[in-house]
Amino acid sequence: MTDPGSSQPPERDGEAGEPGSERLSISETRLLAERLLENVEQVILGHHETIEHLLCALLSGGHVLLEDVPGVGKTMLARALARSVESAFSRVQFTPDLLPAEITGTNVFNQQTTAFEFRAGPLFGNVVLCDEINRAPPKTQAALLEAMEETTVTVDGESHALPRPFLVVATQNTVESDRLYPLPAAELDRFQMRLELGYPDAEAEAAVLGRIVGEHPIEQIEAVTTTEALLAARRRVRRVTVEPPIRSYLTTLAAFTRDRARLGVSPRGSIALLRAAQARAVLADRSFVLPDDVQTEAPAVLPHRIQPATGEMSPAALVGAALDSVEVP
Repeated sequence: MTDPGSSQPPERDGEAGEPGSERLSISETRLLAERLLENVEQVILGHHETIEHLLCALLSGGHVLLEDVPGVGKTMLARALARSVESAFSRVQFTPDLLPAEITGTNVFNQQTTAFEFRAGPLFGNVVLCDEINRAPPKTQAALLEAMEETTVTVDGESHALPRPFLVVATQNTVESDRLYPLPAAELDRFQMRLELGYPDAEAEAAVLGRIVGEHPIEQIEAVTTTEALLAARRRVRRVTVEPPIRSYLTTLAAFTRDRARLGVSPRGSIALLRAAQARAVLADRSFVLPDDVQTEAPAVLPHRIQPATGEMSPAALVGAALDSVEVP
């Protein structure tokens, strides 16, 4: 298949001098992603496909929920990604007594100026790790909703823009059930992807043990790109062509889930899948999306948005059925 040419108006790039205003080609963007992949794999072994999904989220501007058993490297994966970009990294350990203001920031009275001044919380970073997010109560979890959707935080009626790029990587384990607060559907829907790491195979685990002898590899990796280059890469990803048949394919997949579940994929979910497919196309050095790109990203993007009816197939199985049943353009 040849590049059909863009049928969509290109997004407006930043003005000269703005972060990320430079243009990158498809090949330059792919090379940037490959450098990030290689860097992260110095720390995280045996999870190549998961890291590729994470990079698709990073390049397309989405947020990621890492869900798995303790000790498989969820937090380390987020740290490795953050260290691979010259960016501001912050970590929030979610606990039952964590307050929303401890994440977003608060207004503090300055006696010298006799005025209130805003002191930013840890949410004001480029890569924000929300560790064990389901240990905090719903009110604290809700503090992330505006930030993840609009890249702003409102405190005492005043909006504060978050730095860009802005990526939330949240973790939760699937073992413990005491004093946990499951994420509501509205918040799950704001995560572009939900990923699992799983246990590495014996060969990968042996290699991990060899690498941690002496200094941990996370302390050795250095940034391989800048926030400005990442913003430019995101702009290039959003200009990847998505032809009408592909868009129809996306909406038909979403409709398939809505017809067969209590809660199906939302329009936000369809947009998230489109963005992820654009990033996947770039990883393949293409300027246009193919059905393969959609099918590769759908299992990471769609299932966590679905609530099946009682006794019906699981969300993952429903997505699999949709991919098997919906006609491919």
